[in-house]
Amino acid sequence: MPKYIFIVGGVMSGIGKGVATASIGSILKSKGFKITAIKIDPYINVDAGTMNPIEHGEVFVTNDGAECDQDLGNYERFLDQDLITDNYITTGKIYQAVIEKERNLEYKGKCVEVVPHIPEEVISRIQKVVKKTKTDFVLIEIGGTVGEYQNLLFLEAARILKLRHPKDVLFVLVSYLPIPAMIGEMKTKPTQYAVRSLNMAGIQPDIILARAQFPLDIPRKKKISIFCNVKELDIVSAPDIKSIYEIPVNFEKENLGNRILKKFGLRARKKDLKDWKKLVTVIKNPQKEINIGVVGKYFKSGDFTLMDSYISVIEAIKHASYFFKAEPKISWLDAEKYENSPQKLKELKKFNGIIVPGGFGSRGVEGKIKVIEFCRTQKIPFLGLCLGMQLAVIEFARNVCGIKKAISREFFNKKTKEGSCQYQMVIDVMLDQKEKLNKKNYGGTMRLGAYDCKLMPNTISHRAYGASLISERHRHRYELNSEFQQILEKKGLIMAGINPERNLVEIVEIKKHPFFIGTQFHPEFKSKPLRPHPLFKEFIKAGLKFPHFHKILNYEMQDLKRPDLSKTE
Repeated sequence: MPKYIFIVGGVMSGIGKGVATASIGSILKSKGFKITAIKIDPYINVDAGTMNPIEHGEVFVTNDGAECDQDLGNYERFLDQDLITDNYITTGKIYQAVIEKERNLEYKGKCVEVVPHIPEEVISRIQKVVKKTKTDFVLIEIGGTVGEYQNLLFLEAARILKLRHPKDVLFVLVSYLPIPAMIGEMKTKPTQYAVRSLNMAGIQPDIILARAQFPLDIPRKKKISIFCNVKELDIVSAPDIKSIYEIPVNFEKENLGNRILKKFGLRARKKDLKDWKKLVTVIKNPQKEINIGVVGKYFKSGDFTLMDSYISVIEAIKHASYFFKAEPKISWLDAEKYENSPQKLKELKKFNGIIVPGGFGSRGVEGKIKVIEFCRTQKIPFLGLCLGMQLAVIEFARNVCGIKKAISREFFNKKTKEGSCQYQMVIDVMLDQKEKLNKKNYGGTMRLGAYDCKLMPNTISHRAYGASLISERHRHRYELNSEFQQILEKKGLIMAGINPERNLVEIVEIKKHPFFIGTQFHPEFKSKPLRPHPLFKEFIKAGLKFPHFHKILNYEMQDLKRPDLSKTE
């Protein structure tokens, strides 16, 4: 019988529930058990594909093409394994399935009600994952916080599952303990209310992960234990730390893994967190620094800078940097700044490398193109991801091939339609997608999930992968227009990777440059802390050799917002 662990949040969101879930999974996996993880989101959206990245964070894509919450990325990185569509559940998916079953008479004439049919559908989807993966443990993270009415039906499903299998279901509450500045004392009352809200749903937490700025002290543990009806040994301190990759090691210091196993009447089959401990040692004791600039537009929310829109890119940079025992210093560069003030491009010389990640829409595009041109001409290591690759092609077409009106159909709007015959669609939508776009069926027009890519010999990409055929994940609807491929190649743009099934360009490179690569796919989705992605490793390797590196160490970044990325969750 598989074991179910539900992870729920208290007090507020954004305190690391997803990373806590992933860390518990990595600990149990290190003890010899087979693990899978499910994220339940309380959104009516069927998937995360239509959500604004500034509001919701990155859209993570699985091998089978599911557009998911960014926590699926955390699960994959910590568990070092691939997940599937079924590992992501939303309210929209559940209601859609129940309505379809009702229309198909699968309820055999019964009155279909919110309870019990919605919770039953949730349970059936959880058990479907268990059957497919044949797992020992399934970790189920319920998004949001307890007390929100959006989550009640998911908590009801968890309660019913506990009723049916009392010895096989366990609840973990991740709750925040604030320290108000004017008081200076860690307060337990919000956690007490979170537990009572959970009690009102018929659930008693078995373990509390106490998130706070500092480690939990004995008086606070005792207070939580008494008022929340949880043993002191089951209250785990989870203070703020430099790197999320320390969390499994810190949890093990408090014996979390063995506490979980004991509650299920199980014993560890082995115990091996050696690789994690080695990684943490490297993170805490870097031998050098590397400065990377990320040029994007999805990190502005009022007066705040948000990193979640590019979380997989951030983590992939970290993974590759740690491989070379380097500490990454990541700076956010607003594309629109370079569009409005091209003279500021010279500050790019202060970086070891520049990344232009994926995105949608025309805002900031011309600024990114100026950045790419500067990186190409000034020999600054450059990595373009998805849109970044497409813009690299447009820049090359305009400034090297002389196609001054080179553009992507994505940006070909009403403003550019005047004199439209002048524009050249070097990036275009595939023919079979145009009809779907005309009908506004946007969800069906993207190339999603894993596709094969054949690498050209004697290229940087081939050297990095050490293979001729690879598979990478996609999320886009525009491609390099094959009509321009020969022109681009004649001028020196190398088509380093091709999808063999549809003859679509996947990777471009240029010659006589330390590192200039654009990928149509998203390599960041497959990077793991213990297995950095080959292209990111090659990019960081080139960056560490960049001649400006030693100057950077003593350079005080001016005019650049450099948030603390060590706590990305």
